[in-house]
Amino acid sequence: MRISGTALAHHIKAELAERVAELNARGVACGLGTILVGEDPGSLKYVEGKHKDCAEVGIESIRVSLPQTASQEEIIAAIEKLNADPRCTGFIVQLPLPEGIDTLKVLEHIDPAKDADGMHPMNLGKLVLHTQQLPATPLPCTPRGVIELVESAGIDFEGKDVCVLGRGITIGRTIGLMLSLKGKNATVTTCHSHTRDIAEKIRRTDIVVAAMGSAHFVKPDMLKDGAVTVDVGVSRVYVEAEERWRIRGDVDPACYAKVSAYTPNPGGVGPMTRAMLLKNVVEMAQRSARA
Repeated sequence: MRISGTALAHHIKAELAERVAELNARGVACGLGTILVGEDPGSLKYVEGKHKDCAEVGIESIRVSLPQTASQEEIIAAIEKLNADPRCTGFIVQLPLPEGIDTLKVLEHIDPAKDADGMHPMNLGKLVLHTQQLPATPLPCTPRGVIELVESAGIDFEGKDVCVLGRGITIGRTIGLMLSLKGKNATVTTCHSHTRDIAEKIRRTDIVVAAMGSAHFVKPDMLKDGAVTVDVGVSRVYVEAEERWRIRGDVDPACYAKVSAYTPNPGGVGPMTRAMLLKNVVEMAQRSARA
């Protein structure tokens, strides 16, 4: 079974558009801010995609663009401005930041209540502390997207062995926190570049979440029959025969014939990550309206 993130994200955005219209009718602001430093082509494209999504759902776009030469103090000043802007429900600082900028120090200046990515230390701390259920805070977008995508296919995490490949904060370290909560009850193994017998660990699991950024790392012989693969990885690979660069996921497409379900790449987790960003913003607006 091919689990389409594109199709589910379209459905989620339609539902969010109704919620935004209801908030607007009550005079509740719902706006997403972005701070982009420099003109990196990949970052520019990514930010444009976010604002296109906002237009589809009816969320106001608030764009802040700073030059590549912006100082750390100037970036923090832009953050403080969005923290104080009543039109801005939540915002992100597009990464990576220019060389010489202390990224963690910059991100710590974001108001946790406006942390649209769900990656502020305070919000991550609440995720660690809550073991019974998810906290009422913005949630990390990619793990949330993965979980909703898998569950949309009728796949239950209850009692499943889940192998996460990669230990990055964006998903590798955070999805384990979310899947081990009561209500999900999965058993999570996190593997990384220093994991011994990694193929054997993958072979024993029911669901593989691949987020290493290693093109086609997961091969059919690493999987047990009927496993589920979720491909989060992104690698840029030069294809000699085509004389062009291509984006590759972590899961070799040859695996699809062996598994019971898989997310394609592209068209799987990527659209869901963007949809979860919008969902965070809408939920933040609803929480502020109840406060």
